[in-house]
Amino acid sequence: MSAILSPKILPILLLIVSNVFMTFAWYGHLKFKTAPLYVVVLASWGIAFFEYWLAVPANRMGSYAYSAAELKTFQEVITLVVFMVFSVFYLGQSITWNHVLGFVLICGGAALIFRA
Repeated sequence: MSAILSPKILPILLLIVSNVFMTFAWYGHLKFKTAPLYVVVLASWGIAFFEYWLAVPANRMGSYAYSAAELKTFQEVITLVVFMVFSVFYLGQSITWNHVLGFVLICGGAALIFRA
């Protein structure tokens, strides 16, 4: 349990959960295209409120173990992974080889951030 609470692991876990919230805030309404725009905007703001309660502490805690560039890189890679899962399982859209290749290239760029 103490390993999960470490300043290297907990921020990443919080970023994963915050990304799930934010992905629903930004894209969840796509299943409800007939809902009025003001309703989906307000609902998205409500969801994003909880996302901020996870992302801000994640970045604050993470800053003790990682640089800002490393935290942002974690955020972007996590965002892509969460979005791919969301896109397939919630929106029912398929992932193509172009998506996979693009993701691999982004991960390669991300790996450069963490090189010593």
